[in-house]
Amino acid sequence: MAMAETDVSAKKFTAKKVKFIITRQDDPNSKSYTEEFELDYRPGMNVISALMEIQRNPVNEKGENTAPVCWESNCLEEVCGACSMVINGKPRQACAALIDNLEQPIRVEPMRTFPVVRDLVIDRSRMFNALKKVKAWIPIDGTYDLGPGPRMPEKKRQWAYELSKCMTCGVCLEACPNVNEKTDFMGPAAISQVRLFNAHPTGEMNADERLEALMEEGGIEGCGNSQNCVRACPKGIPLTTSIAEMNKATTKHMFKTWFTQ
Repeated sequence: MAMAETDVSAKKFTAKKVKFIITRQDDPNSKSYTEEFELDYRPGMNVISALMEIQRNPVNEKGENTAPVCWESNCLEEVCGACSMVINGKPRQACAALIDNLEQPIRVEPMRTFPVVRDLVIDRSRMFNALKKVKAWIPIDGTYDLGPGPRMPEKKRQWAYELSKCMTCGVCLEACPNVNEKTDFMGPAAISQVRLFNAHPTGEMNADERLEALMEEGGIEGCGNSQNCVRACPKGIPLTTSIAEMNKATTKHMFKTWFTQ
């Protein structure tokens, strides 16, 4: 009896299907289109494992052979930020999007804030150029051992650690209505990184340069305070708090500059 029940449950399990509607684009200049795929359900499936299955067997729902879907991924544990895409209308990480938690059919699209290279692969240059503009790094001179770095108070280190979780996934830029092809607003990720590196004992040596970058065109004035970014961030980074703090810091820097000229 037990074996018969197991056989029945196994048949039910293999009969369950998962349907995907994927937005595709053959190259940066071609028009996008949708293609539908149907896969056998497996426990613990996420969107990345489904894309891998389509890559192994690129046959659409009509039974036609097609080109494998292109996407980016690396760590598969929501750390690298490479697999950002829009899933059922929400920008998020595909590796953390479990099939059991998604409404079907599952619609997968590229993030349109960035230029599409092919299918779900996007060009994040806009975000990385913004990080360059605000000098989002700690400048260290020399290749020799400089010894231990300066210590930070524990309370300050704790909130700075929260900002350091940013994985440059681009989800906050996709969610922000002020980041689009009509504006050059750098977006919340770069602004938050200014707060992080200006708080560092070594990084604060370049604090004025970073604040001045935020005061230029495309800087902090482009924020419309929609607060979509903080709701969309997969790491729960307090982006709106960072924007408020940098707004205050740039205002102070502006008045200081006026009175010291």
